[in-house]
Amino acid sequence: MSGMTRRSRVSYFYDSNISCFHFAENHPMKPFRIRMTDSLVMNYGLYKHMNVNRPDPATFEEMTRFHTDDYIRFLQRVSPELYAQGQARLQDRDFNFGDDCPPFEGIFDFSTLSAGGSIQGAQLLASGESDIAINWGGGLHHAKKTEASGFCYVNDIVLAILELLKTQERVLYVDVDVHHGDGVEEAFYTTDRVMTVSFHLFGNGFFPGTGHVFDVGVGKGKYYAANVPLLYGIDDEAYHQVFQPVMARVMEWYRPSVVVLQLGADSLAGDRLGMFNLSMRGHGRCVEYMKKFNVPILMLGGGGYTIRNVARAWTYETARAVGVDLPSALPHNEFLEYFGPEYQLDVPASNITNTNTREHIQGLVATITENLRNLPFAPSVQLQDVPVPFDLGEGDAEDEEDGDGRGDPMDEDGRLDDSDDRILDLVDRRTAVDIWRRHARRRRHREADPDVRKSQADKDKRIARDDEYSDSDDDGDEFTSGTRPRADRRRDEQDYRDARNGAAGKVYTSDLAAPLAAAAAPTQASADLAAPATAAAAKKKRPREDEDESSPAAMQ
Repeated sequence: MSGMTRRSRVSYFYDSNISCFHFAENHPMKPFRIRMTDSLVMNYGLYKHMNVNRPDPATFEEMTRFHTDDYIRFLQRVSPELYAQGQARLQDRDFNFGDDCPPFEGIFDFSTLSAGGSIQGAQLLASGESDIAINWGGGLHHAKKTEASGFCYVNDIVLAILELLKTQERVLYVDVDVHHGDGVEEAFYTTDRVMTVSFHLFGNGFFPGTGHVFDVGVGKGKYYAANVPLLYGIDDEAYHQVFQPVMARVMEWYRPSVVVLQLGADSLAGDRLGMFNLSMRGHGRCVEYMKKFNVPILMLGGGGYTIRNVARAWTYETARAVGVDLPSALPHNEFLEYFGPEYQLDVPASNITNTNTREHIQGLVATITENLRNLPFAPSVQLQDVPVPFDLGEGDAEDEEDGDGRGDPMDEDGRLDDSDDRILDLVDRRTAVDIWRRHARRRRHREADPDVRKSQADKDKRIARDDEYSDSDDDGDEFTSGTRPRADRRRDEQDYRDARNGAAGKVYTSDLAAPLAAAAAPTQASADLAAPATAAAAKKKRPREDEDESSPAAMQ
């Protein structure tokens, strides 16, 4: 199935805000590891081979495609203070909050950033814009529909797969985390549209205690869940004696349209919670092997609790994704002291005993191969037209209907008014509406709550380049052309209020809507500013009384 090698198109998702959250004192999950990974990725120069993106946070509507409304609302309002006072204790039993899943400050924001990168990575793969999408802030595979579990609150993997299923017939999920990917398996346990394959430590009460080789799915999804329960201390050689044969048979038989690869780094040697003995290169061989099938891949993070090794492994796997060989010596970076005393990229295996015998490995491969024989070859999906949903959610009922009897995604500010047909001819209608609804919800949220915290990403978006506005050399025409004076390079809603529409007192929050509205109904302020330039132009063009209008001087 390898065929010809396609030109690599890799998209990388990272938001610096996701690394600023702190679960709890002495908690093993540390989002700071994502920033360490990004620092190595940037200082190795891997960004030159990728499209680097800052993901938009996932919306409430996107997260409730899988999770219940009550659970996501609980994430929105829970806080350490409320939890300490006992006000949330009645519900924490339902939503499984506790020592493993504490209600830390910013829990909802963290979850939206994690899920947003995975969803948007899936969108790029589904549209064909990328062959590989990477979101190391995702991969939280334990979260359930109605509860948190195993340090995971929102299951970004399930949300990404649901996004892929809009356009892809079959999705394969592969999990190499040391823990069983129970949340993802449970979500798709009864369907043949998604096949889940998990390689994990099993037995002796190891969390989460699920993932036996005979857990194969039920109903229509029977045999579409493949579990590979491994034993303590497995090394690179033994791991790939089971990984490669199993994945070769799955890819040959199931023929997925896209692969979601969860690369939890707690299966590395020396992890604080894991009990495997994989080296960095052994872990990275999973990426190299799956790339050979030339199927789009969504690469996600996951577990990993020795953070210096997590950063090493995910940096190495980013390099494998873009096809770049990295030198062993680490480049200078802001976290270099974390990698001492060796300051090397490699994570070697240790000398612990591998308890996985050859018979155990061969038995697993034989059992899974036999289960695959019970499946129809590459199950098909009936294609059908999917109507575009124009229900805009709560608070948008007044925008749902217009004169032509259909829901209209345009509001009175004219975000897409006259260019509706032109825009929707260029992009998929559903994508256009989803984008509009996402930005409209965030705009209303900002207007409704002026005290909402502005993230660094939001502040960065409000900084303009020197060449972003008008190219005109005449600074006096800048207000009339819909741009601000060059003396101030920062967008600001107050400027729009004072300089553009002071009489009406209306605030424009869109850079597009304000110039359009100003052109349609110029205010007194803009008229006063335009008057000198208009008068000068008229005087320059008016011929003198002693000249004939057809003379060269008059025509100039």
